[in-house]
Amino acid sequence: MRKFNGEADAALRRGIRIYHLNIGQPDIITPEAYYQALKNFSQPVLSYAPSAGVPELIDAVRSYYGGIGTALAREDILVTTGGSEALQMTMAALLDDGDEIIIPEPFYPNYHTSVTLAGAKIHPLTTCPEEGYRYAFRERVEACINEHTRAIMITNPGNPTGAVLSPEELKLMLDIARENRLFIICDEVYREFVYGGEPLMSALQFQGYEENVIVIDSVSKRFSACGARIGLLISRNKAFMHQAMKWCQCRLCASTVDQLASAALYSVGSDYFASVREEYKRRRDTLMAKLKTIPGLICEEPKGAFYVMAALPVDDADTFQHWLLNEFNDHGDTVMFACGEPFYATPGKGKNEVRMAYVLKQEDLERAMDVLAAAIKKYNETH
Repeated sequence: MRKFNGEADAALRRGIRIYHLNIGQPDIITPEAYYQALKNFSQPVLSYAPSAGVPELIDAVRSYYGGIGTALAREDILVTTGGSEALQMTMAALLDDGDEIIIPEPFYPNYHTSVTLAGAKIHPLTTCPEEGYRYAFRERVEACINEHTRAIMITNPGNPTGAVLSPEELKLMLDIARENRLFIICDEVYREFVYGGEPLMSALQFQGYEENVIVIDSVSKRFSACGARIGLLISRNKAFMHQAMKWCQCRLCASTVDQLASAALYSVGSDYFASVREEYKRRRDTLMAKLKTIPGLICEEPKGAFYVMAALPVDDADTFQHWLLNEFNDHGDTVMFACGEPFYATPGKGKNEVRMAYVLKQEDLERAMDVLAAAIKKYNETH
């Protein structure tokens, strides 16, 4: 997502305007409750927070989950420095050298980082745009399980695909994990962003899987507060949480001030989420309408999150992105996306695919897609 930042900086110095579709940084206004909590912070000493997290935030999270029918105890929740640290903790606690974890591909590239640091490797469950990147098929999942398999990891709604599991599909994944005595790690940071009227859904809502389910959560996307760096690791598996707590104690605590301010974010009402969902749905529809006009481009309409994965009619997305930043502009404008190959574990997959984040306002998305269409045409004429 940040690979081409140096080339982008150089383009900016040349006066080029860049439409950033490469990173999931929302431009939705962060709720005022966060800033008011910061302004009201007045402790005489800025001290360490408890390693598990401040009680105010943990209780706010419990209340949020209670609102979707999920009762959690305080000890089921650990506050982390962003969802990224929750991922690192999880992989460090579960995986050893030689272990495998099944992850549908394409997937968020930082999964690869956390798994590799733990000495394990990803066993990819390959999906395709023609099937809407769906993967919840028993025979396909079970074909990936072997004596080295320790866990399954899913993202719901999906990053980068925008795929959303149905309740039946999610239950199937949970059943497979339980039947094979595996953990199932559910990255649910985009839970609020579904566009078909589906009820909010978490793996924690299903009964009988308490020993298997681990949930990664975060305030970053839900409340447009990426810079707060507050994430959550949630599980009812006491042995796993005991191991994860060791990591929490090792790094002492997440930011005290940001935890207290993030607790205030959970005071926003359902109207906030409804308006944000509607805004992202408009942006998705705008993006898809434009993408459908580009000859040779293949993509499936995302059902959730705020990304679209698309196969471009170019030979190599990486080469194309380099050219976009160094040799091309349309009346002073160009675009950035995230190249698709790092979203796959299978060598050679995703070479002409890109992930685009629809986190810009509608008129900017329309202009970005016009620039992309012009760029594809010119690139293929000259390469």
